[in-house]
This record gives sequence, C-alpha cells and structure tokens, in this order.
Amino acid sequence: MDRAAVRKYAQLFVPKLVTVWREGYHWRDLRHDAVAGLTVAIVALPLAMALAIASGTTPEKGLYTAIVAGFLISGLGGSRVQIGGPTAAFIPVVFGVIHRFGFGGLILCTLLAGLMLIGAGLVRLGTLMKYMPQPVITGFTAGIAVSIFSSQIKDALGLRIVDLPADMLGRWQAYFQHLSTLQPATALLTVVGLVAILGLRRWRPSWPGFLIAFLSCTALSLIFDMPTQTIGGRFGGLPSVLPIFEVPHIPFERTRELLPSSFTTAFLAGVESLLSAVVADGMTGGRHRSNGELVAQGVANVGSALFGGLPATGAIARTATNIRAGGRTPVAGILHAAFLLVFMLALAPLMKFVPLAVLAAILLVVAWNMSEVEGFRHTMSAPRGDALVLLLTFGLTVFFDLTVGIEVGLVVSAFVFMFRMADAVEVSAGIRLLDENGDDKLDDGASQRAKLPPGVEVYQISGPLFFGAANRLDDLLDQFLEPPRVFILRMRLVPIIDASGVHALKTLWARCRRRNIVLVISGLQPQPRRIVQQMALYPQSGELYFVDNYEAALAIARSVEAASL
Repeated sequence: MDRAAVRKYAQLFVPKLVTVWREGYHWRDLRHDAVAGLTVAIVALPLAMALAIASGTTPEKGLYTAIVAGFLISGLGGSRVQIGGPTAAFIPVVFGVIHRFGFGGLILCTLLAGLMLIGAGLVRLGTLMKYMPQPVITGFTAGIAVSIFSSQIKDALGLRIVDLPADMLGRWQAYFQHLSTLQPATALLTVVGLVAILGLRRWRPSWPGFLIAFLSCTALSLIFDMPTQTIGGRFGGLPSVLPIFEVPHIPFERTRELLPSSFTTAFLAGVESLLSAVVADGMTGGRHRSNGELVAQGVANVGSALFGGLPATGAIARTATNIRAGGRTPVAGILHAAFLLVFMLALAPLMKFVPLAVLAAILLVVAWNMSEVEGFRHTMSAPRGDALVLLLTFGLTVFFDLTVGIEVGLVVSAFVFMFRMADAVEVSAGIRLLDENGDDKLDDGASQRAKLPPGVEVYQISGPLFFGAANRLDDLLDQFLEPPRVFILRMRLVPIIDASGVHALKTLWARCRRRNIVLVISGLQPQPRRIVQQMALYPQSGELYFVDNYEAALAIARSVEAASL
C-alpha cells in the first residue's frame, strides 16, 4: 500500500475534534458548547441512573458509563455532535448477562464488544451498517421497548418481588401473583412523574422534563414522608469519588458462552451510534465518518468496562438535545461528561433519597419513545415479506432473546430479498427486447423469430444471475420438442453474476454438449465477464462462444448451420 493510500485510509479515523481544532475553535464556540453540554448533562443525570438500575446493577454504574464513554466517544468519534453513554437498547442484554454471569461477565462482554467494534471500524464495515433492513431495526427496537416497559412494572407499582424472572412471560406471571403487594404511594409517584414528563413535553418542550420530574417526585417523597423504596433503600448511598481504573475479576473461561451477547452488544452499539450520527447529520447538515465512529465506540466500550461501567453507544435523544441546545463541536460532549462528573461528586449524598418510582416513570417514557408505534404500523402495511420479518424479529426479541431476534430477522430478510430478486429475473425468448447495442427492435417477437436461421433458438436473461435465480437455467433446453443446433443466450441485461450463476452456465453448457448443441453467450457486461473468466469458464471452439453482441451471435449461428450442411 503506497503512502497516498495509507493517508487516505488514516483519514477515515481522524476524530472530528481534530478537524475542529484545525478549522479553528473560538470563544463563541465554547460558549455554545458549554450551554449544550450542561443541558445534556441535566437530561443524562437521571437517565443514566435509571438505565443502570433497569439493567440489574447499581446507579453509579450508569453515571460511570456516561462520564467515561461519553468523554471518549466525543473526543475520538467521527461525528461533531454525537453524545454517547448508556442507552435503553442495552437493557435486555445487560440484564441477561448479569443474571447469568454476574457483573464480571458483563465486563468481559463489554470488552469483547469494544474489540469487535474496533475491528469492524478498521476493516471499514461502518459503511455496511446503512444496509441494515428497516423491518429488523423496527422489530428489535419495538421489542426492546416492550421489554423495558415490562421490566419497570415492579418499581412503578412498588410490588414486593424478591427475584424477578428474566423472561417476559415469567415476569408478568410474577406481577399478577404479587399484585396484592402494590404500594399506593409508589404508584402515585409514578403517575406524578409520568404526568410531569409528558405534560412538560407538550406545553414546555424546551424544559428538562426528566430532571424536573426527578426533582419533583423526590421532593414529594421527602415532604410527605411517603412509604416508597428509594435508591438508598435498595443500593445504599452513591460513592462521591472519581471512577477508578481497575481490572476486575473477569471469567475468561466463559468467553465462548459470552460471544453471542458480545456480538449483540457490538451490533446494537454500532447500529444505534451510526443511526444517531445520521440523524445528527440531517439536523446539522454535516457528515460523519462512520468507520471512525465505530472505532471510537469500541474504545469507549473498552474504557467503560475498565472503569466498571456498562456498554455504551451514541444516544439519539441526547444527541438531538445537544444540537437543539446549540452544541457545535465534540467539545459539547466532552463538557457533558465533565458536568456529569461534577454532579456525581457534589450530589451523591442526596441521591439516596430519590424514589425508584420516578426512575421507573422515566424509563416508561423512554420505552414509549422507542416503541416506534407509527413506524411499526407503517411497516405492517409493507409487502408481506417485510411484515413477516418485522413480526418475527419483534416476537423473538420480546419472548425469547434479542440475539435470536436479530439473527432470525437478518436471515429471513436475506431470504425475502433473494426471493424478490429471483422473482425479478426474467428468462424469456429475448430477441424481442433490446438488442445488444441498446436500440429498440422495431419488429415484434414473432417477426424476429421468423428471421432466425433454422435450428437456432434464442433466450434472454434480464436481471442479476445469482444463487437465488440460477435455477432458472435448469429447464431451458427442455422447452424444445426438437433440440436446436445453436442456442444463443443473451446476457446484456445481466448486471452481476455470482458463483452459483457461473455454475448454472457451466451446467447449461454441459447439457448442450451432451445434446451436440453449440452454446453462444452474447453481451456479457464487465462484472459477469470478469467472474466468468475468474472461474475458468472459457470459450471452446465448436462448443462454447462468447461474443460482444447479438449480431455477432447470429453470425456464428449461421456459420455453424452452414458447416453442418
């Protein structure tokens, strides 16, 4: 690789922060970024703790993640305005990993996911994320929303359940069995929190609804001494110290068992971060570096794990808040992490009074925002294949496992795509279509067929000749009562071919040889020509010919007929 290529490759991973400094950073930029960073920190403070608790761990883990990963994602990322941290998408995965492997298992899972993201960025897989099928994204996002909603019923109603099952049906069964333990004060605080968030969102959308609900419910709980469980009651006080870099005990012997969850974590982090970056580009008119963003996400997840945090990714809602608050550069995200650190150190002694009900209310709203009800309804009106993928991904995510939902959704999407592509490929008596020079034939098919030399048949393929459509060639020779002397296969309208397509051509040629039929293939485009040669399908005099156009194919057919007389 020459120096120019190396520089071009390295440019893919240059952080946007470096680009900003090169362009020039001024005091007015700092002022805007500081206001935006403070605004996002206010939103992220209650949300980070709520996400950590919902994931089955302690609230400070969410704050550590938002601080460490938020700093690294903004400092190293490929987007100017991306805000990183824990997100709701990880809740089912993290909860399941902690439930099965403990927090050490989660550290290993996050480390592996970070390394996967770094590798994906380095081999430039970031550009492939844009091809993720929308029904799969909508399905697993809606499924995660349902999972989050169901996980918050216990804290929202104050139900006394010692060990909440991890699976959906088990949870709801436990809820109904313990419904008699409902605490009215807790349910009231949840309702107050929901009303505050949704009311402010409608009438004062610029106000920090999460923080106001957070403070209001905490104040109500303290003033009226409401009998409800708090952060302090369940977890004790939050530590008012800096996150500590350490390598905890990691069960490396369970790496193989954790690989599926690690892959799911990396997949979610990659997809959500790039979706967030795309949304940010649409709002700002900028352009992110997708592969650089993946590498930054990987480094951030490794860093978060080593500081005792959770998986992290770009957060769409917080990124949009940053933009609307005036954030211009990655400095806003860095300051958001710094403000969160100050809040944690200064307010940690007071966090123990926060009722879990208000955190449940925040996550119920987050679940509703993630549900994409309108997008779900819209996709259900799509062709049946897309609706099937959506329902399969959604159902498997909710009732089985997010990893299974994604895997099955992608596989079924691939089969739906193959079926559609194969259905779009047309194999017909093709002389009545476009000729090889791109000019319309004025004669109709019947008149053109009448002009063919005796013993010559012509068929045309239109569309990609890939493994989903290659079997269309199997029965071509069985169409004729009398086998022709020359068979012309026109392929000008075949843009691509794969190994299965070449194998189908070889099989067709073999059948032609057994019947003493000369096969003439005309009009190969550059990609099919290259693949055919690469797979050693070469012309054979008197048996197989490759020609540039239909007229040349007819000339060979006439010469073969003349030689047979």
